Amino acid sequence: MFEAIILGIIQGLTEFIPISSSAHLRLAGEVFPNALDPGAMFTAITQIGTELAVLIYFRKDIVRIITSWIASLTDKSARNQDSRMGWLIIVGSVPIVVIGYLAQDFITNELRSLWIIASMMVIFGLLLGAADRYGSRIKDLSQLNIKHGILYGIAQSLALIPGVSRSGATIAMGRLLGYSREAALRYSFLLALPAVFGSGFYQLKSALSDDQVAVYSLPETFVATLIAFIVGYFVIAWLLKFITTRSFAPFIIYRVLLGTVVLVLLATGVLQP
Repeated sequence: MFEAIILGIIQGLTEFIPISSSAHLRLAGEVFPNALDPGAMFTAITQIGTELAVLIYFRKDIVRIITSWIASLTDKSARNQDSRMGWLIIVGSVPIVVIGYLAQDFITNELRSLWIIASMMVIFGLLLGAADRYGSRIKDLSQLNIKHGILYGIAQSLALIPGVSRSGATIAMGRLLGYSREAALRYSFLLALPAVFGSGFYQLKSALSDDQVAVYSLPETFVATLIAFIVGYFVIAWLLKFITTRSFAPFIIYRVLLGTVVLVLLATGVLQP
């Protein structure tokens, strides 16, 4: 239970910051006495907690978007920016749903090597740094279109690889497309909702049938999910304020340093992949 509590805190702290929560959960497992990978199932379920934090924090925006989208299906006069955003979230969710379903076994097993995770930490850290530095900062979400929604979705699907970071990949794409940091981050939050809830509840269904989630029991996993929700809520509020005056540079430096350290430890045999 103590380990589950620590993992819940890590999930809440790292889900929205572009440093990859799945990578940190995987690395944390190496620090614990048994040195066991918490597993993709545990990670997916605890992400339900952080996405519940998004649901509550942006509840007014989400209710407005859903209401407008439903109304626009039968009433053309109800079509507005909010109903359009509903379609953009749906379109942007398609790539990760398709890839996640088709490559489920490969993602769950083959992509959890520490070599892959550490490499992605470094590579995508550098890509995010370049996108944040050289991307223009003039567009807001009112300028988001179908093409950009699909590109955002493709970027989000890269987060199926531990170490990439869902928020990092989508923010990098948003910056490359010319969106402000806040706009890129807000759409990243909204876009993650269908994919994370879908994956999380699918894994939860499997867990309930087996009464076991990786090396942690269901009660332990639920506690981790609850803690991830509480911590994640406060991280959202902090991050939205942080990016109004600061860049993503501290997170990029951290990613590259951590990834490099893990690669060195793997190369010297201190860690096993």
